[in-house]
Amino acid sequence: MVTENIVRGIETEESTSELRDGLSTAQDEQSDSPASASTRNFGLMGLYQIILRTGWIFKTESIIMPAVLDVIGGPGWLRGCLPTLNRFGQSIPPVLASAHIHSAQQKKLVLASSTMMMGVAFLCLAAIWWFGVISGLVAWWTPYAFLAIYAVFFCSTGINQLTFGTLTGKLIPVARRGKLMLIASFLGTACAITCAALLLPHWLTSDSGNFLAIFSVTGILFILGATVVLMIDEDTDHFEKQTSHPAHLFRSVTRGLSEDENLRRLAAVGALFGISLTLFPHYQALGRQRLDLGLHALVPWVITQNVGVALFSIPAGWLADRFGNRLVLRLLLGIVCVVPVVALLLAQRGAASSNLFWIVFFLIGATPVTIRTTTNYCLELAGREFQPRYLSTLSLCTAGPAIFLSPLVGYLVDQVGFEAMFIAVEVCMLLGWALTFWIVEPRQ
Repeated sequence: MVTENIVRGIETEESTSELRDGLSTAQDEQSDSPASASTRNFGLMGLYQIILRTGWIFKTESIIMPAVLDVIGGPGWLRGCLPTLNRFGQSIPPVLASAHIHSAQQKKLVLASSTMMMGVAFLCLAAIWWFGVISGLVAWWTPYAFLAIYAVFFCSTGINQLTFGTLTGKLIPVARRGKLMLIASFLGTACAITCAALLLPHWLTSDSGNFLAIFSVTGILFILGATVVLMIDEDTDHFEKQTSHPAHLFRSVTRGLSEDENLRRLAAVGALFGISLTLFPHYQALGRQRLDLGLHALVPWVITQNVGVALFSIPAGWLADRFGNRLVLRLLLGIVCVVPVVALLLAQRGAASSNLFWIVFFLIGATPVTIRTTTNYCLELAGREFQPRYLSTLSLCTAGPAIFLSPLVGYLVDQVGFEAMFIAVEVCMLLGWALTFWIVEPRQ
C-alpha cells in the first residue's frame, strides 16, 4: 500500500511537472507567435492588395477594357457584355466554390491559386493580342476569344474575392478591417498611379494603344501577388466538408435570404446598386464620342479614377471603424448615384467640358470602395462559419442585374442614346440608396 502510494505520488508529480512545462511552453508561444503572426498577416494582406491594385489599374474596367473592344471592333451590346462577364464571374463561381472554400484547411492556398489564374488569363490575352492583332490576323472571332478568356479571368476573380473576404474574416479582427482597407487602398492606389503615370503615356496615344505591354504587365503583377499570399501564416481549419452540389448551394442561398431579414435588405440594396454597373463600359464611350477624344484621354481618366479610390477610402475606412459600415455604405451610395447625372451634364456641353470629364471617373472611384464596404458589412451579419455563404449570396444578388441587363443596356445605348439609358439606371440607383435607411447597424 505504501509502495503504491509512493508510485502514485511520483506519477502525479511527473504528470504535474509535464503539464506545467506544457502550459509554460504554450504560454510562451502565445505570448510571441500570435502577436507577430497577426502583424505579419496584416502586412502581407495589405501588400497583396497593393500589388493587385497596381495590376488592376492597367485593366480598369470602366475605361481601358471597353476601349480595347472598341479598337478591335464591337457594337454597344458586345461592349455591354463586359459587366455581364464581370458580375457572372464574381457571383456564380463563388457560390459553387463556397463549400470548397469553407472546408479548405488553408484558405490562402485557394487565394493563391485563383490569383495565379488571373495572371495566366491576362498573359493569354497578351498572346491573343500578339497573334491576332499585331500580326494583322484580326478576324471575326478575335473579340469573342477575347471575351472568352476574360470570362475565365472573372471566374477566377470571383473565387479570389470570396476567398479573400473569408480569409479577412479569419485573420483580421473586426476593428482593424477598416484600417486594412484604408492602408491597402491608399498605398495601393499611390503605387498604381505612379506606375500608370510613368508607363501608360508611352502605351496609349491619340490613335493607337500598346495593349500587349498592358496585358503582360497586368499578368505578371497578379502572379507576383499569388506568391505573396503563400507567405501568410494561417492556422489549419477542420470544418466538416459540405456538399458542393449546385442545387444544394443555391438552396442554401435561398434559405439564407428567407431566414435572415437583414440579409434580405442588404441583398435588395446590392441588387439595385448592381444596376449601376451596367453603365461602366459606356462612360468612356460617352466621353470619347461626344467630346471627340482619342485613346490618349484614357490616361488621365485612369489616374483620376484611382485617385478617387484612394481619397474615398481614407474617410471610409476611418468612419467604418468608428461608426460602423452602414453609415459609410449610405454615404458612398449617395456619391455613386451622382455619376450618371454628372456624365450627361458634361457630355452635353461638348468640347467645352473635354478637360472636365475626369470628374466622372473621380466619382466612379467610390464604386470599389462601396463594394468593399458592403462586403465588410456582410461579414458582420454572420458568424465566421457562415461568412462564405453570406458573401456568395450578396455577390449573387448584386450580380444578377448586371448579368442579365448589361448586353441589353449596351444595345439600347446604340438604339435610343445615352441619355435615356442613363436616366433609367439613375432611378434604380436612387431607390437602392433610399433602402440603406432600412438596414440595421450590426454593431448595435
